[in-house]
Amino acid sequence: MARLHLFDLDGTLLHGTAAPVEISRQLGLDAEIAELEREFVAGHLGSPEYAERVHALWAELTEAHVTAAFEGAPWLDGIQETWAEIRDGGDYCAVISLSPSFFVERLAGWGAHAAHGSLFPAVPFTEPVNPTGILNAAAKVKIADRLCEEFGVGRSDCVAYGDSLSDLELFGAVPLSVAVNADQRLVSLATHSYVGRDLRKAYELVRHDR
Repeated sequence: MARLHLFDLDGTLLHGTAAPVEISRQLGLDAEIAELEREFVAGHLGSPEYAERVHALWAELTEAHVTAAFEGAPWLDGIQETWAEIRDGGDYCAVISLSPSFFVERLAGWGAHAAHGSLFPAVPFTEPVNPTGILNAAAKVKIADRLCEEFGVGRSDCVAYGDSLSDLELFGAVPLSVAVNADQRLVSLATHSYVGRDLRKAYELVRHDR
């Protein structure tokens, strides 16, 4: 039976940072995004409110900024090699992230079978954010279930990789998980834990687990 590997983005594939932070850095808005991140992590902002605030912050955002953020971000080593091995073995890999879809979807070009993020309007923005398209932790499980149906696998065939509390529900829904540079509460729930900068080594922990 094929397996479906489900990867978080912020703090997992991206080491020590998040897509909104990298995007904001391109606009010189480091302090502003740091404050929003603190409010979000502390639970003072929900996902829709955070998205609306970020959307307003990025009024001058262009595709060139997004490209620079993506290309200059501190990615883990071995992402494309790991996904190529997963694909070559007949398994599937997908990214599910709360970050903006226009950033997350670029990972399809690295070999992900699917890449889902919060639905933002096209860049440069001419439309507001639709709150119904903004993802939260529960949405990760719903998307995982949809991908299972699409690829013909079950939850029992899934492996989740994540780092934070937004991954708790998904870790609780699948039998095999890898905490990557993760919050201690997630580590305590995970099947395996990895600390480092190479996704190949995190994948090695579950490569032979079935």
